[in-house]
Amino acid sequence: MSLSEFLANLVIPLNLSITLLVLAVILFILRWRKTAAFLTVGALAWVVFWSLPTSSLWAGGLLEQRYPSEPPASLPTAQAIVVLGGNTANGRQNWFESFDRKTATLRTDTAAKLYAAGRAPLIVVSGAALDGGMSEARMMTQALEHDGIPTGAILQEDHSLTTHQNAVYTARLLRQHDIRTFLLVTSALHMPRAMASFQKQGLNPIPAPSPPQIVVPRELDFSFWLPDWRALTASRSIVKEYLGLLVYWIRGWA
Repeated sequence: MSLSEFLANLVIPLNLSITLLVLAVILFILRWRKTAAFLTVGALAWVVFWSLPTSSLWAGGLLEQRYPSEPPASLPTAQAIVVLGGNTANGRQNWFESFDRKTATLRTDTAAKLYAAGRAPLIVVSGAALDGGMSEARMMTQALEHDGIPTGAILQEDHSLTTHQNAVYTARLLRQHDIRTFLLVTSALHMPRAMASFQKQGLNPIPAPSPPQIVVPRELDFSFWLPDWRALTASRSIVKEYLGLLVYWIRGWA
């Protein structure tokens, strides 16, 4: 595991809180009692904050609403549709509800709807094999073909492992095919970082995110202020997106 991957996993609220608690125990044993108490309070406050649905709705909503999801017919036509690899929350309709395969919307589903609506005649899928197996680009191609998209209407970029690489390698492919206008498809939460990454490559993508997932559920007994395990789970992706935006800005990738 690289240092960046280690830090990305460390800042996940539950992981960070556990780490702080372990450190607090060590400091308590070493008789640094006040520091240990401070870390304990901080760890508990951090995990409680992110376990509250209102925290995820606020922090995640800021990212998801940056580029609102729109019906395919309301988006302009372009030369291509670019779909980034990733499987945020398995495409579940709402992060605060149980997963339902019937209502799940993957990024490829969004791309297929755009294609069916005549928004572009070509789909570019981007993503390498994260585990050494089949690349995300290939898996997305299979999903699109299952949705009725002709094989000849799909281009694959299967070398990128990060959003930055998605932008760099896809930019090369687009320029090779003289594609200047394209719709960019990814999750609503990921769209701000994706847009910034592609714009950094001198491109002008048109945002076409999948529907937002961090929204108030339909459950009648839903509470904004009661700790919820799904809210804490959602915080994992939210915090990593904010960290990703910060790191990309520092490294000049966005």
